[in-house]
Amino acid sequence: MKKFKIIIAMLFGLFFSMTLQAQNFNDALRLTEPGIISGARALSMGNAYTGLSNDFSGSIFNPAGLGLVKKTEMTAGMNYNSFDNNAALYNKTTGLSASNTRFSQIGVALPFPTSQGSFVVSIGYSQLKDFNKTLGFNAYNSGNTSYIQDLTSFNDDIAFKLALSYPTYDLNNTYIKDVTVINGRLNQRGTINQEGGINSWTFSGAIEASEDLFVGATVNIYNGTFRKTNDYYEEDLNNNYPSSILLDPIEPGSADFKSFFLNQLIDWDISGAGLKLGALMKLENNINVGATIKLPTKWTVKETYSINGTSLFGTGKRFNYAPDPERFEYEISSPSEISAGASLIQNNFTASANVTLIDYSKMKFEGGLNNSSTISKNADIVALMRSVVNINAGAEYLLPNSKLALRGGFMLMPSPFKDDPGDYDKKFVTAGIGYQLSKASSINVAYVYGWWKDIGDNYGVNVSRTLQDVTFQNIVTSISFNL
Repeated sequence: MKKFKIIIAMLFGLFFSMTLQAQNFNDALRLTEPGIISGARALSMGNAYTGLSNDFSGSIFNPAGLGLVKKTEMTAGMNYNSFDNNAALYNKTTGLSASNTRFSQIGVALPFPTSQGSFVVSIGYSQLKDFNKTLGFNAYNSGNTSYIQDLTSFNDDIAFKLALSYPTYDLNNTYIKDVTVINGRLNQRGTINQEGGINSWTFSGAIEASEDLFVGATVNIYNGTFRKTNDYYEEDLNNNYPSSILLDPIEPGSADFKSFFLNQLIDWDISGAGLKLGALMKLENNINVGATIKLPTKWTVKETYSINGTSLFGTGKRFNYAPDPERFEYEISSPSEISAGASLIQNNFTASANVTLIDYSKMKFEGGLNNSSTISKNADIVALMRSVVNINAGAEYLLPNSKLALRGGFMLMPSPFKDDPGDYDKKFVTAGIGYQLSKASSINVAYVYGWWKDIGDNYGVNVSRTLQDVTFQNIVTSISFNL
């Protein structure tokens, strides 16, 4: 009988193993949602830079602003971030933190002599996103659900190979489905850790097309990595499945269930290319207005997915399952982003603000997956996602008769999911200082504090759900030289 079950598993095992990690809207969102990392001055002003962009960071925000650069500028920066997550599962809270430090930016903006107007080019490297995240949970589920049952409901090969489920047949000895003796009442614990990021090589240029009107463009060549490790345990701490219960009736070693462990690992190698166009106009000596459009970005993801599971029984029997890793290559298209902003410079005071429109429902899987799967994933994106308007505001004050600048700002990134309450919007307050080390050099430091709520399902929908309170801190330090 069990041999027939193995044949069924061979036919269906590939499909169901893929359902555990099948690419979905979250993967498209990971690449589409803007990062907040930038130059220290821009970040400390809430990244409200569309109407300013008068330094190397203009290559990221509004390349037309590079036309305001008068001297050759070289800049380099470091980024530190800390991600704290307090996650509640069945009203028990577990807190975990993750931090990361890495080189974040190096670049040069180079003005060329012109008979009139300006012509500036820049080239550089910038870290645009940091995928650093963590989640932990540990709580007893007194209900009648478990990951084991969820896997069994799909006739998944994992539960069968670990002697956690068994096949059933009709009177004609025809396979019906898998079943499991497990009926909830297990402790559930685990961790999910993410790391990696997206970097960009930027090639930008700006000209003064007519008096006080600047236009520019940035070509972005992207590369990056993403790694997600998910460790999940279910344990019979209260001996609800004692030695008198066999989880597989024909396997004596499956008595006295103790624990089930599942590890899933996703590795991405990311590449892509994109183009941003910008314009900036000086309405008066102290007022700038700017606008940009970031054209759809094409991403290529090379993914390796591996899984291994273990079950342990009081009989001393241990079952293992570790199939060969699966490899995929597919393409994702991120939608356009349209930004508009303005800045006011009055004596020692600068204020700036901008808004950015992103329609997340326009994200698309485009190649590498089979046609029906692609259609289904894109339909999910349209059903779940919405358009949002991100808001950035900031200010800078140069202390009179001083080399010190004080800065502050705010960022709002509404949740891209339809009907999400405001608690799920990402909110950031920023602060920073700049200090003129000499006539040709300066140092800038930015600090960011962010907060929002999130949810995650270990399996099913809202049956083993973590309710997460996230706080985020970011420190960027950069030094610039003018030649």
